[in-house]
Amino acid sequence: MPGWRCVRFVLAVAVLAPISGCLFRSHPVESRISTAPLKQATEAELIDRINSQAASIKTLNATVDISTSVGGWTKGKITQYQTISGYIMVRKPQMLRMIGLLPIVRNRAFDMVSNGQTFELSIPPKNRFIVGRNDIITNSSQPLENLRPQHILDALLVREIDTASEIAVLENSYETVADLKKKKEVQQPDYVITVIRRGDAGWYLSRKIIFSRLDLEPHEQIVYDQHGYIASDVHYSNFSDHEGIDFASGINIWRPQQEYAINLTVQKLVLNQPLADEQFALQQPAGAQVVHFDAPNSSRNSGGDSQPSK
Repeated sequence: MPGWRCVRFVLAVAVLAPISGCLFRSHPVESRISTAPLKQATEAELIDRINSQAASIKTLNATVDISTSVGGWTKGKITQYQTISGYIMVRKPQMLRMIGLLPIVRNRAFDMVSNGQTFELSIPPKNRFIVGRNDIITNSSQPLENLRPQHILDALLVREIDTASEIAVLENSYETVADLKKKKEVQQPDYVITVIRRGDAGWYLSRKIIFSRLDLEPHEQIVYDQHGYIASDVHYSNFSDHEGIDFASGINIWRPQQEYAINLTVQKLVLNQPLADEQFALQQPAGAQVVHFDAPNSSRNSGGDSQPSK
């Protein structure tokens, strides 16, 4: 009986061998993985990198170019606005001032200050003076009126991870990058630190910080609101050393819920020099129309992503 089984096996192989080429087919697969040299880091090292950078910056004084655009899927079009020059000042924990200048004449297009909880926004060309809270979004049809200082602050300075109220986990992921030599897109490994935060209603996804494996710099930060929607998607580029502190000169902020983008190009940067209280004081222009933004339009746009900077 065992001998007969061997015979049947041999016969089966002999029968199938001629047609095996019809049952199986192979073809070469082109590699789409980047061959660039990559750096390595542990979860603890990446978290320490974020926290050390955050702790090392106390004040910021920058000359910037500001370009904005409004629109997307909801509006059905995108409107690009002319790039203007301006200034941004930050003093931790939460003071911020941002000034935009009109082209050529260099008069102020807007002037915005915030203490972290409330803000004031002066728009001289429209003779408007807006007062409101950082955690309220009105979805105004006027792009400048949708600006909130906390969103600028959270994009400029990546907040440290608070181990008392946040949990951070590491993901080994991939990003699509351009291979200039091969002139095609390839997949390149990256690191993603996902931060879960404790809120009033429990734990929620707070943000994701994506590190490039080429330089271990945070090249993207995605901030979520407490409903799980993306509140801000910020991209960082062109890092340079400022007395031992790496800082990006390209900061691109996309607010998908309000469908507007702010691109900041840092032309000059001074870190950790004293900034006085009067540099964050904004006077209401005489005769300006005062507008109060005190009530949210909807719970979804109530700015749940706003959190104090460390």
